[in-house]
Amino acid sequence: MNRVGRRSLEGPAQGRTRSRSHGSLSIRRSNSGVDPSAALPIQYRTISIDIDDLNRKGQLAKKAQEAATTDLADLEWHTLAADDLVRRLTSSLATGLSMDQVKRRSVECGKNAPTPPKTHRVRQTIGYFFKGFGSILLIGAVLVFVAWKPLGNPPAPANLALAIVLLAVFFIQAAFNMWQDWSSSRVMASIRTMIPDECLVVRDGEQAVVMAVDVVPGDVLVIKAGNKLPADVRFLQVSSDAKFDRSILTGESVPLSASTDCTDQNYLETKNIGLQGTHCSSGTCTGIVVATGNRTVFGRIAKLTSEPKKGLTTLEREVLNFVYVICSIMVVMIVLVVILWAAWLRKAHPDWINVPTLIVSCVSVAVAFIPEGLPIALTASLTISANMMRKNKILCKSLKTVETLGSVSVICSDKTGTLTRNQMVVTDCAIGRQIMSTEGARDLLVSNRNAPVGALSINAVDQLRAIAGLCNAGEFDATTKHLPLSLRKIHGDATDQAILRFAEALEPIEDLKRSWSTKFDLAFNSKNKFMIRVLGMTNPSGLAAALPGSVAAVFEPRDMLLTIKGAPEILLERCTNYTGMSGTPMPLDAAAREQIEQIKNEWSSKGRRVLLLAHKAVSSSWIKSSPSSSGFEAEMMEQARSGLTLVGLVAIIDPPREEIPGVVSTLRRAGIRIFMVTGDFALTAQAIARECGIITNPNHLVADATALSRPSSTATKEVSPSPSAFAATDSSSIVLTGRDLLSMTPSQWDTLVACYTEVVFARTTPEQKLRIVRELQTRGHVVGMTGDGVNDAPALRAADIGIAMGGGSDIAVEAADMVLLDASFGSIVEAVRYGRMMFDNLKKTIAYLLPAGSFSEFWPVMTNVMFGLPQILSSFLMIIICCFTDCLAATALAYETPEADVLLRPPRKIGVDHLVDWKLIVQGYGFVGVIETLTSFAMSYWYLQRSGIPFATLWFSFGSLPADIDPEYYTQKTNEASSIYFVTLVVMQWFNLLSVRTRRLSIFQHSPVFNKLTQNYYLFPAILFSLVMAFFWLYIPPLQTVLATTPVPVEHWFLPMAFGVGLLLLDEGRKFAVRKWPGGFLAKAAW
Repeated sequence: MNRVGRRSLEGPAQGRTRSRSHGSLSIRRSNSGVDPSAALPIQYRTISIDIDDLNRKGQLAKKAQEAATTDLADLEWHTLAADDLVRRLTSSLATGLSMDQVKRRSVECGKNAPTPPKTHRVRQTIGYFFKGFGSILLIGAVLVFVAWKPLGNPPAPANLALAIVLLAVFFIQAAFNMWQDWSSSRVMASIRTMIPDECLVVRDGEQAVVMAVDVVPGDVLVIKAGNKLPADVRFLQVSSDAKFDRSILTGESVPLSASTDCTDQNYLETKNIGLQGTHCSSGTCTGIVVATGNRTVFGRIAKLTSEPKKGLTTLEREVLNFVYVICSIMVVMIVLVVILWAAWLRKAHPDWINVPTLIVSCVSVAVAFIPEGLPIALTASLTISANMMRKNKILCKSLKTVETLGSVSVICSDKTGTLTRNQMVVTDCAIGRQIMSTEGARDLLVSNRNAPVGALSINAVDQLRAIAGLCNAGEFDATTKHLPLSLRKIHGDATDQAILRFAEALEPIEDLKRSWSTKFDLAFNSKNKFMIRVLGMTNPSGLAAALPGSVAAVFEPRDMLLTIKGAPEILLERCTNYTGMSGTPMPLDAAAREQIEQIKNEWSSKGRRVLLLAHKAVSSSWIKSSPSSSGFEAEMMEQARSGLTLVGLVAIIDPPREEIPGVVSTLRRAGIRIFMVTGDFALTAQAIARECGIITNPNHLVADATALSRPSSTATKEVSPSPSAFAATDSSSIVLTGRDLLSMTPSQWDTLVACYTEVVFARTTPEQKLRIVRELQTRGHVVGMTGDGVNDAPALRAADIGIAMGGGSDIAVEAADMVLLDASFGSIVEAVRYGRMMFDNLKKTIAYLLPAGSFSEFWPVMTNVMFGLPQILSSFLMIIICCFTDCLAATALAYETPEADVLLRPPRKIGVDHLVDWKLIVQGYGFVGVIETLTSFAMSYWYLQRSGIPFATLWFSFGSLPADIDPEYYTQKTNEASSIYFVTLVVMQWFNLLSVRTRRLSIFQHSPVFNKLTQNYYLFPAILFSLVMAFFWLYIPPLQTVLATTPVPVEHWFLPMAFGVGLLLLDEGRKFAVRKWPGGFLAKAAW
């Protein structure tokens, strides 16, 4: 045999070219302790959807996709003829591979095991220490150590203390960064346990048990019930009862039958491929290994699942932007200091600033600009906000998810169970062309039962009851059977529960179910939109209730009854007859079809979910396969394509939750659009959307897909128009179906996103949900998506905020970023409120830190260098302000409750509305910073003036003192002035703290004490802590000696309080002007 080429081992390509990018399939987070049984199906479903999308469009080169998707779409192992497949792999079904081939392929392909993810431990550890301001702090600490020794002559203890504190802050920040990290190292370790240890292969013509890791492409694998597949296998021989459980990848527990023929062009969905990690639940198979290790579907998905998140979250980008801004200003100022020293001071005043002093001055500039307390305050703010949300039964799986909520501009919500109560009830039914209520149907059934002997038997309602009870996946809980029907518990989805209660209300169905046994089940799914159950007769007494008399008379014991229920638009065209009121089948002519369509549309327009129930007697002579064989499903699917008899329609109501209209109205006022995405019929979806307040326009103003085809003067590339722009749009409501989505062009999506505020997507599949999310994201929206089912997982994962309901599937919960523990859509309002609050509180934290922790610390250094004044605030006290007196107060701001107008503002625009913008800089530096700096300078130099050191003698003195001023006395007094500067900043920051609590509201409207809705008692312990810290560093004698700090005269504690009150009043005046004149200059410049 010829040596197999690497390309053929990795999978034959179909010669198509595609561009590749990383985006849609990259795992956005992998938290420690992730359960792979929940994480893997999400990725599997997403890739499967993408492959279907590529195959359907056929324009593969035009759409960049994840490498895993394009590689799997290229594979053709499932489409090759068996002989071609064996020949390509240079193997033999009878003898398998030779040992020489096995050895060569082991070298070429490696072990059959997933490659452990790269840990990047070194890079990760370095990131803990050096991201953010870490590198600046470390460089500053090293430089100050150098300024202490060997450059210090003599070494200054204050420099040593400053260096130690800088180093301590450096390590504290690293610890906080490490605490925030979310590791994914345990995911791959748990994935490995899902692959079997041993397997049975044919090599050199003999069966042998080998370790799974030693399997190679081309190995012939013998599979028995209970075996797990060690690799991807193409089935060449299967028993009639061979079935495989793919739940580890799909999340769906129903086993799929195996086949030797290709059943789907999608490699992930075809039944002639067995995927690694799945197990054989029944039967036996022989197959040939086509992929091992990382090349298997399991290996590819496991790799994606264990990969860390790529890129930055919106919050990380905002913080990085702030770091860039601060560092840029800092570098400019340091360069200015160095230039002034090198070009002027070094020559004109050589004794004023020597090299060690220059180093300390440069470090002081850096220390002044860096808000060292920000990383701690940021982490605390995220944690506190997440805990607040948890108390409201909202679980955020990542701290950074909290902030993203504040940017959400579109929420795509499913209908059932989210907007509605998920408490479905059958309200009406139609038999033939006659509509009746459930009570009317029961009365008709009773009258038929009481008909006189010899009267014509009418069993139309019986037939409807039979299908409703038999073609149903719901089951009554045995422990509640003694209760009234409305109180009995039913295991099953809401639709099956409603129909089963309807059937039981007509007449108990227990005896009927004993008369029939299930031979085959096809569960309802969002693709087919119907359920099939094939039944065999066990007792002839069940015939009279389930079939027309003419059919029951010829029904043989080996015949089967095919029952089906599902979407009318899918099943009506498969029906050739309908059941009349007499119970006899009648031809389904055009007039009958039109009338049935009218009934369906009338019910749908009232918000009812409409299901069609039909049956078909299948003669045993038509059946070629046994019910346990893999071919039986295909036969039943073919039988269900035509020749059905429509027995009736049922209308099901699922009323909206009481709070939904108010929730939708609140979110709309907040500038968030609510899109309904449902699998229901368009008229039903539109009616429910109107009840929920999602659609507000009358029916004649609700557009459809044809409106997107017409040129629109309102169409624009602007994807985030203001709410007022939406209100001005005449036709802002539209209902689209899944079929419409298939043919929509990019320009039509542009029109939809730009011009329509009230959008309903009806009859959508999970694949289309994923596309809706991606299309909205492409046009700049931050998308929230709700869901609770396995099939919702890809859309939940792709959304910026995936929102799962507390009672949803494990797969959906794993895919989501946020879980509503009480399963109430109303919780989203609170989630958005807290998300916006957290971003507001971060802005408040920065606005609080900038004046004293940055601006007011910078000017003492610059006046020292430029004007020859003493550095009136020591570098060490700068650190104390940033890391001690301000830090706890900044953290206390995270406990601020949302302001009253937080849900009256439009959502933050990513990339436009920054965490730190020019408005915040003006507030922090130009307003509060200037006031605090001037008052601190005034207090310090006023004290020196009173102490006999006039300001005039210090101005441009560069250390030259008059003869009447003793140097030791001068040093003592400047140390006291430095402490006064420090105390002035600390005290004024108390009032700044009260001021920044609100951005526009008065302190009296958002009181920190008297109003339970706005109070924040954490502010006062924070103020007390800063006072204690000031006393600690200024009044302990040993620290005074080392740090050159001193006690402060009592008047310099109370005078800053007066200045603080003035600052608070000035800011109150500014806020009043903002509220009074919202279009004025101050309002436009308001942070």
